[in-house]
Amino acid sequence: MSELALKAEKLDAADELAAKRAEFVLDDVVYLDGNSLGALPVAVPGRVEDVVRRQWGELRIRSWTEGDWWTAPERIGDRIAPLVGAAAGQIVVGDSTSVNVFKALVAAVRLARSAGPERDEIVVDATTFPTDGYIAGSAARMTGCTLRPVTPSEVPGALGDRTAAVLLNHVDYRTGRLHDLPSLTAAVHAAGAVVVWDLCHSAGALPVGLDEHGVDLAVGCTYKYLNGGPGSPAFLYVRADLQDRFDSPLPGWNSHVEPFGMRSAYEPAAGAVRGRVGTPDILSMLALEAALEVWDGVAVDAVRAKSLALTDFFLECVETYVPDGRVECVTPRAHGERGSQIALRCSPTLGSARAGGPPTAGEVMRRLIERGVVGDFRHPDVLRFGFTPLYVGFADVERAARVLAEVLA
Repeated sequence: MSELALKAEKLDAADELAAKRAEFVLDDVVYLDGNSLGALPVAVPGRVEDVVRRQWGELRIRSWTEGDWWTAPERIGDRIAPLVGAAAGQIVVGDSTSVNVFKALVAAVRLARSAGPERDEIVVDATTFPTDGYIAGSAARMTGCTLRPVTPSEVPGALGDRTAAVLLNHVDYRTGRLHDLPSLTAAVHAAGAVVVWDLCHSAGALPVGLDEHGVDLAVGCTYKYLNGGPGSPAFLYVRADLQDRFDSPLPGWNSHVEPFGMRSAYEPAAGAVRGRVGTPDILSMLALEAALEVWDGVAVDAVRAKSLALTDFFLECVETYVPDGRVECVTPRAHGERGSQIALRCSPTLGSARAGGPPTAGEVMRRLIERGVVGDFRHPDVLRFGFTPLYVGFADVERAARVLAEVLA
């Protein structure tokens, strides 16, 4: 057994989160793609069967009240709240991340203009996940704003009297870079603008501190580190003191003060309910609620500590096993700038050419998956490995790096 394999054994033996692994449906595959789709928690299948067979099959329409279907968006939002540093009553679950980004960004412009109607610019992270950019462009057209893409490091210098809203990612989806939420939020507020944070790659992986840092609005998905299942509903955070002024561009009957009154005039409900639109997706919603039970007794700080230990160990193993020059880490080494993933640039131009040429990054990932190490690939040359501390162990990390080295050798 190698020195690193022995080290992995010791680290796993000391891991306070190791018992959580048994709460997931896993096999002998090293699963490092939880930053795209989290593993299935053991409790979910039985809960979904109950929802389908008993609640839908037997209670039918009565489940909206007797099964508490109607209150699920806020109830599950309160379950997510402590994982992102928010008090209860500020998060509603429902719709997709894209829809919630649209609601939040348009509402942010409207909030900013309530203090200064001349604000007509939306600043967006130029390196953002493409959909966020598409949504920001649509929101700009809808509100008559100019769209200004800049990198997160350029945001403080780009802000001004005309800035209405700023849309930022907490963790860069390609590189795993963690952006400075506290300082960027403070800079946006100093300019009199409203900030919207996309937490898709940080919720469930590291402390966020929404309330502590005065974040205005935030959105996030639940199928990555929160393990809610494919297409599970996203969440929307609206800070408590902004809720009475949150003007959603998608007012629906579910967010009406009297949803069953069927009145022609819209009057928004109080609180986070304003973030609702139409009838919630109950099957996915309640699967998510069951999945969140794996967080019982888990501190986000402990998750973050293990995440950093896993990613540090992975880099140590890669540097030991992988031939020099074959991969280049594009994720920051500093803990304060790293999310819960490692991105390695793997290009045919790296390393010495062999007969037939070295494999492309896409081909490398295909070979890794064939050998039981699942990560993902981002065009043109990035291998992404996501580390979900609730079920990834140090032996997994050592094996992944060793197989990567064998594939590249």
